[in-house]
Amino acid sequence: MKCVFVTVGTTSFDDLIACVSAHDSLQIIKCLGYNRLILQIGRGKVVPEPFSTESFTLEVYRYKDSLKEDLDKADLVISHAGAGSCLETLEKRKPLVVVVNEKLMNNHQLELAKQLHKDGHLFYCTCRYTRD
Repeated sequence: MKCVFVTVGTTSFDDLIACVSAHDSLQIIKCLGYNRLILQIGRGKVVPEPFSTESFTLEVYRYKDSLKEDLDKADLVISHAGAGSCLETLEKRKPLVVVVNEKLMNNHQLELAKQLHKDGHLFYCTCRYTRD
């Protein structure tokens, strides 16, 4: 089972959870060959409805004592740009896409994401969607 794990850490990042759980995003995830999506939503107000079909499973939870099990299962990790989440994922040598929360003031997350990208460890983006 190919798995995508999304984590927001102990914060809330509703834009990320809403974006990755949107119908279009789920279709893209499925088309890329993933059949399981695990969302760790933290304190967020956006709480997608978990579901399971023959070909795809969406799991949702707020917190666990450790993300180790979910990181171990993951074939791809999508994470907020918190240092702890980034470093824990990179230690596991998992492919990592960091989504920077643009709503944060004095955004040190962007600095971290840029540097780790420059060093060849990850890709980063924001939740903004633009169509040409």
